[in-house]
Amino acid sequence: MIRELLRLHIRDQAALFAFRQAGREAADAVGLAGSDLTRVAAAISEIGRELYAAHGPVEAAFWIRRAGHPALVVEMCVARRADRPLPREAMAIAARLVDQVRADDEGDRTVVRVSKDLPPGSPPPSDQRVRRVRERLAHLVPTSALAELERQNRELIEALEDVQRQHEELQALHAELEETNRGVVAMYNQLSQELEETNQGVVALYAELDDKSAQLRRAGEAKNRFWASISHELRTPINSMIGLARLLLDTRGDPLSDEQRHQVELIAHSGQTILALVDELLDMAKAEEGRLVLRNAPVDVPLLLERLRSLMEPMAEEAGLRLEADPGPAGVQPVTDETMLTRILRNLVANGLKFTREGEVRLSARAEGDHMVFTVSDTGVGIPAAEQERVFEEFYQVPGAGGGGTGLGLPYARRLAEAMGGGLELDSTVGAGTTVTVRIPLWPPSRNGREERR
Repeated sequence: MIRELLRLHIRDQAALFAFRQAGREAADAVGLAGSDLTRVAAAISEIGRELYAAHGPVEAAFWIRRAGHPALVVEMCVARRADRPLPREAMAIAARLVDQVRADDEGDRTVVRVSKDLPPGSPPPSDQRVRRVRERLAHLVPTSALAELERQNRELIEALEDVQRQHEELQALHAELEETNRGVVAMYNQLSQELEETNQGVVALYAELDDKSAQLRRAGEAKNRFWASISHELRTPINSMIGLARLLLDTRGDPLSDEQRHQVELIAHSGQTILALVDELLDMAKAEEGRLVLRNAPVDVPLLLERLRSLMEPMAEEAGLRLEADPGPAGVQPVTDETMLTRILRNLVANGLKFTREGEVRLSARAEGDHMVFTVSDTGVGIPAAEQERVFEEFYQVPGAGGGGTGLGLPYARRLAEAMGGGLELDSTVGAGTTVTVRIPLWPPSRNGREERR
């Protein structure tokens, strides 16, 4: 009885891309469909890439489990090394996409197995069908242009992770300022040449100032300039990646297969997502410095809520959740910046979807005095009381909460709400969910602090 579909060796980036292609093709060939194809490909690609980076060459095998519930199984084998840990984070992410992820030590090897059950009621594939699948997978050839785009996308993501790492080092450095200035110099020497003069000024200033609040304010200004500079530097490679993806998708160029077109569209979408994150970094820096310009106009709240629900519905469906949006108050139109308000609510809804495993996320609005109150509630994992203030620190993530992200969503939403003359509050219970409340004035505040009524 034939079980094995394909065996390949991952020795370079091109083989990694072929491995992802093989995962999608194998899933399609054995009877999986729809989002399951992408889930399998993404799960094995994430683990395979991390294993290759940490352990070197990876031997991968695709086979069919016939006993019990039929399933597609992908094995990834590497030489066992005590000094090289397994990619536990990648395995945890993959476990949310497939039915099982398991790692076993077998002799001098470590084997990571990923399995995805076939649809209920599906009989195990026959030997004849397995032969056809093997022949189909044997002809997979990686595409160099797509492999290059995937590499650029990964480098951009790593650049943003490096921004996060540098910010965390800067926070740790602030706690050590009274003990030594050499830590500040060491931290600032890691930053780009463009910020070197500013960093030297900050170091000199720390040596002269005794007021800790003044030191923190100066450090915040340096951080905003750093965000702005890094954001501008990231725009060029991101736009290049998006432009290259559009060239590949252009109908006037060489035709792409459906799978190639899908992968290029995914890369272009990832580029747009990173570009949006860069814009949010710039907005946060502007809000902190008081330079954020609001374009106030009457906002149709029911229409805004419905548009937001439609925009986020695909993300909710992919997570298996319900996304509900109440109609909102009729006839009450706050005068505020609709773009900024949409960004706030989109970040809060996305957070709810990321950290909710089952149930729903609900978006509602009501008029309350001179304010419009928006509420985003979920049935997710909740946030411990001790962590509820820390989640508003940039790049901070609650340990063990999962969900991914950068830790910028809540700080970004609160800064925008305050810049619009309102505020943001959070109420959460572990295991029962989280409710975030945003209060926005019905009329924009004037220069003397009072609301302007139109």
